[in-house]
Amino acid sequence: MKIAIITDIHGNELALQAVLKEIDTRDVQEIWCLGDMIAMGPDTNEVLNILFARSDVRMITGNHDEAILSLISGEGHPDSYKHTREHHEWIANQLSKENVQRLQQLPRIVTKDINGTRLFGIHYHIEAHMRDAHIREEPFYTILEPTLENSINMFGDYPADIICFGHNHPEHLFQTDNKILLNPGALGVSKGNTAPYAIIDFSLDKPEVTIHHVKYDKETFLEKFEKLQVPQREILFKLFYKE
Repeated sequence: MKIAIITDIHGNELALQAVLKEIDTRDVQEIWCLGDMIAMGPDTNEVLNILFARSDVRMITGNHDEAILSLISGEGHPDSYKHTREHHEWIANQLSKENVQRLQQLPRIVTKDINGTRLFGIHYHIEAHMRDAHIREEPFYTILEPTLENSINMFGDYPADIICFGHNHPEHLFQTDNKILLNPGALGVSKGNTAPYAIIDFSLDKPEVTIHHVKYDKETFLEKFEKLQVPQREILFKLFYKE
């Protein structure tokens, strides 16, 4: 069995389409999408419609998804996200009612047992006592540098053999004697012209993880920001998309 791991699409339809096109050639039985499907990029409903239309995708929520849902439901907005509120409000206004309802049904965690190996997916580390906390309470852990030590400190006690996550956009792939810690990197947010994803192959004696990069039409993607007058696009370009 092969499972593909994608995360942090961030409203980038063209990158998602390119990745899914390649995944569909690789004999993958299941795709895990580990949150932050929306925000930063403009393709809110386009991305969600693609994902929800597939029967092979399992999805969980990320911090941006939850912050926008909280705005829509009138439950407030996290204090540390004040700098993104204008953008989040714009995204909230784009979301279809159907996709709001679909997002509201998603969990924060996904698990699976395959050939004696326990696979665990979460957007980022959440301490045990915060697992059910509302996004206003800032349950997701502070982003740490992508090192083995930091990853073990966060995920070392998780009851699984392979822990997959996102949120922190650079790739992470660490292996200890008894765990694999994997973040394939942000599919939709980078200063390069490729979109990353990972495949975990369970058909071998030991699960094998590979990270892949797919080229996509980034120039056309960025043109959408101007065409749609996406709020805060200048700072988004500087921080996430342009050198």
